[in-house]
Formats: sequence, structure tokens, C-alpha cells
Amino acid sequence: MTAAQPGVPGGHPAEPRGDTARHETTTEQPLGHAGPTGEPLANAGLTGEPLVNAGLTGEPPANAGLTGEPLANDGPIGEPPANDGLTAGQTAGDRATTLPSAAGRDADDRSDTRLPGAGLTAGGRGKTRPIKVVAFGGGHGLAVSLRGLLRCAPELDLDITAVVTVGDNGGSSGRLRAERDAQLPPGDLRMALAALADDDPGHQRTVALLQHRFALVGKPDRRAADGIPVSSGESFVQPAGAEVPGDRRIASVGGKHDPLAGHAVGNLLLLGLMELLGDPVEALEHAGAMVGARGRVLPMACHAVGIEADVRGGDPARPDDVVTVRGQHAVAVTTGHVEALRIVPASPPACPPAVAAIAEADWLIFGPGSWYTSVLPHLLVPELAAAIVASPARRVVTLNLAADNETLGMSVADHLAALHWYLPQLRVDAVLADAKWVGEPDPVHRAAEALGARLVLASLAVADGSPKHDPESLGTALVPVLGSDR
Repeated sequence: MTAAQPGVPGGHPAEPRGDTARHETTTEQPLGHAGPTGEPLANAGLTGEPLVNAGLTGEPPANAGLTGEPLANDGPIGEPPANDGLTAGQTAGDRATTLPSAAGRDADDRSDTRLPGAGLTAGGRGKTRPIKVVAFGGGHGLAVSLRGLLRCAPELDLDITAVVTVGDNGGSSGRLRAERDAQLPPGDLRMALAALADDDPGHQRTVALLQHRFALVGKPDRRAADGIPVSSGESFVQPAGAEVPGDRRIASVGGKHDPLAGHAVGNLLLLGLMELLGDPVEALEHAGAMVGARGRVLPMACHAVGIEADVRGGDPARPDDVVTVRGQHAVAVTTGHVEALRIVPASPPACPPAVAAIAEADWLIFGPGSWYTSVLPHLLVPELAAAIVASPARRVVTLNLAADNETLGMSVADHLAALHWYLPQLRVDAVLADAKWVGEPDPVHRAAEALGARLVLASLAVADGSPKHDPESLGTALVPVLGSDR
């Protein structure tokens, strides 16, 4: 696939062409009318006017952070971005804050990275209270963020809330949505609960149970069970010739159907609790108590949503064609570049406790994770977007270490531009990136500055060189950021 062009998420969307063929691809039944792609997002409830450049108009956002001209800082703290007044000879490496590595440092060493006021979070009144943190995302990205936050616990008293995307339609979650009309896809919620579990041996045994995934009958080694993963949570191999509406995956061996194969115990437990209690928030609270969760897990919306995208170049034979890709799983594995992202319905009711948590938060954390299918969907829920913009909290974005299928061709700076594209009013205070994986820092610094943020470079990756965040290192890097004086 060709590299995306700068200016918008995934590249500058081409102007509509009269001869452009439009097709639709889907891995599930259509999720209902998504509305014209040229119309702005529903009003986020801030000014009475529709959101500008919500990603569906075909017009690029002003100063998306890739032109080198930062936006005027009107961020929530009312201060200019750090590192103003640079001399012409300074580089982004000079401008960015660089934190020391976690390797070889004990807790006493790490505590030295705290900024003034790290333990004073009650408005300077001399009282200490937990720092309220809300983390947005889904899947493995959110899980590693939550584990990183728990690593801050010896040094910072954190009150953690995870707000989880609810668009998953693949694997076990997709089957439960199709077969049981599940109110919410449970897979990402289960992973967040597991990440927040405490270290009590009994609770850890419960976590192991929730994460246990049924293998095909007669194939106890799940690693060899026709591609069924051990711990990925949501991928499952569909046998040849099996076509089931709603992206259900049929598991069989020797011609016998196995309805449990591929399901995680925790997914079935959460589904049962939601059906029993009739309230997903109460169900999650009960499940959280079962694992001794050191935080709260909430869905971003009260009901499951669909995710769909307009993708250019998905078919290499017709690189100029734009297709509509429906379903979180299909968007996540697309080989084209995403020009517009939508959720269906366009204005789902936000989870009220999630809105309240955002309003009371000290910090909002976005990423890491799949940008289009885990991070950005939160900005497309109007009530949630309004709460994010109105919140007095400060905001930090943790960047991915490498692109995945849905963001191939996007630069690191493009990821930041996408946040502005889908929520132009969003202001950010800090952008956290890995010093080795970020590449040339100048464009990233400019993109961060355009959002009103300072760029913080640190060692975040696992030691084996793979593009995965290490929770311990991420937690160490977050301590001085979250502990900074308000």
C-alpha cells in the first residue's frame, strides 16, 4: 500500500470524484444507515453548532500539526506549550522532555522523577486525595496502559477508571453479539478487568479462569487448534465454507459442531451477569469484585455500536476506489487507508458513570492501541466528546510504537493529527512517545505543539526489541507526568 499523504488521519482525503467507483465490503450484515458521509458529526453539545471538520466532510483540519504551524494554545491550563522561546539552533530533541529509563532503577530512584506537587492533588488546600485518572481504549493497548498505571501505585495514589470501546464484532464477542444479541461485546471489558486485578493469589486464579479460552473438542493444545490463539482474546479461524451472518465463527472438528470452542470463560460470565442483572455497569462492578480490581471498568456507551470506515486503495487492482468497510474486525485488518470513520448509530447514549468520571478526572489518557478501532471511537460518541472537551482534567496521549494494518502509511504525527480531525476542540497537555521508536522527533514535536502539548520521550518498549509497550517502563514514564503539580 502506498504511504498516506500528510494533513489528515491516514492521509489527505481526495476530493470526491465523479468517476470514483464505490463498493461495499462487509464481514457482517449491514449495521443500518450510517448517514451521508459528507455530513458533520452530531453536535457534541458544546456550542450548539455542529462539530467542524469531524472527519466526514472531505476538508482537512486547519493546522493539524503537520504543517509546522502550531495552533494558538487555548488548552485547559491556559499556559503556552512547554519549551517556548527556542533558539533557531535547537532541535526537537532539545525541546522534548526526556525521561530516564526504568531499567536498573529501584522505587527510590524512580521517585526522583516526580515533579513538584506529585502528592498534592486537592487544589493546594493541603489535603491529599487520589489522582483521578480515566484511560480510554480497548483490547491489548488499554490493558497495557492499565497495567502501567498500576505500576505507578507505589509512588502515586491513583483512582483509575477504564472507559472501553464497545464496537468489537470479531471472534467470541462477535459470536455473542450475533447469537445472543449481547448488549455489549464482553471481550475488551474482560481484558480491562484482568489488567486491573490485584496480586492476591485467589484473585489471580479467578483472572486465569476468566481468560481461559475453550479449545476445540479433542484438541487440548489450543496453539494447534486450527489457529485458535491462546490469549489474543478476539481472533478465531472460520472453517472453509462456513458463512454465518453477523460474523459468527463456527468451530468444528471431525464434522461436529463445538459451540464453546473459541469462547473465553470471562466473556460468558460477563454476558450472564448482564442478562441476570440487566445493567452492564452493575455487572462490571460485580466482576471487578471477583478479581479484586484496583479500579473501575466502564463501557463508553450503553449498547454495542458498529464501526465503519471509508477506505481508499483496499483493492490493489483499483487503488483509487473508495469502499465502505463495515465492522470493527474488517476495519482493523483493512489494507487501504482510512479516509473517514463512523460509528453506528451516530449518537449512541454514552454510559452516564463514564461521563461523570470524565467530569471529575484529573487526567485523561488516550492510547496506546488500535487508533481507528479502539482510540478514536470514543471521540465519536457526542456525549463523551462533549465531556472530554469540557472536563477540567489534563490530557496525555501515549503513542503507539509501530503502525498496525489500519494505520499503515500513517506517520506518528498523523496519529496526533487524527485526534484533532475527529475532535477539533480537543486540547492535549502531554504526548508520551518512545525515544527509539518515534523516529525523527521534529514532526512529532510540531504535531504535539499543535494540540497544545509538550512531547515527552522515554524508554517504553519491551527489552526484546519488539514494538510492544512494557507496563513497568510505561508506568515509570507516567509517574512524573501524572504527578506534576496542578
